Amino acid sequence: MTAPDFSRDLKIAPSILSADFARLGEEVRAVEEAGCDWIHVDVMDGHFVPNLTIGPVVVRAIRPQVGTVLDVHLMIAPADPYLRAFADAGADIITVHAEASPHLDRSLAAIRDLGCRAGVSLTPSTPPEALDYVLDRCDLVLVMTVNPGFGGQSFLRAQLPKISRLRNAIGDRPIWLQVDGGVTTATAPLCRQAGADTLVAGSAIFKGGADEYAANIAALRASCA
Repeated sequence: MTAPDFSRDLKIAPSILSADFARLGEEVRAVEEAGCDWIHVDVMDGHFVPNLTIGPVVVRAIRPQVGTVLDVHLMIAPADPYLRAFADAGADIITVHAEASPHLDRSLAAIRDLGCRAGVSLTPSTPPEALDYVLDRCDLVLVMTVNPGFGGQSFLRAQLPKISRLRNAIGDRPIWLQVDGGVTTATAPLCRQAGADTLVAGSAIFKGGADEYAANIAALRASCA
């Protein structure tokens, strides 16, 4: 595992949901060499969200190919029975959904007990107040700016005030504020201005093939400068 150091510097986390799964090992190596900060893995169960993607076996398979932070976003319910499997597979950060766990405090504590950083994600309809009593258990807060389940959706601008409110709630705590969904060179600066420090992007980074990954990542960074 990689021990991610906390900072509020802008971090770009490509979502492998948009990668070529026939060449997944090559894809994660290529995008890391192109200058990304983290690798983001979207896990979907066809139950909590209307799509079915990958599990801990794939995370274990790509772990040796990833030299940076492996950021695993569990869009599954229940999540608790699978936390150890993803930790053992090599996840550095494990994020669960507030809506998927009736005992969120316990879930976040369990992730930390497994030696991983603990994240919590909010779908667009969930207010930031849902985290009022668990922020001190969090290392990362993820605001979904699309309805989770599929890549390539349009950015929901109504989520920008939520990002700002969470930035204020987090204050000086060492908690990353991440945004996922519809992140492009047009929407990335809006997220950054609202207070986000970590941007997940799929289509905006993986478009054009490996020869374009460095330019795509650089364009996202430049848009937030």
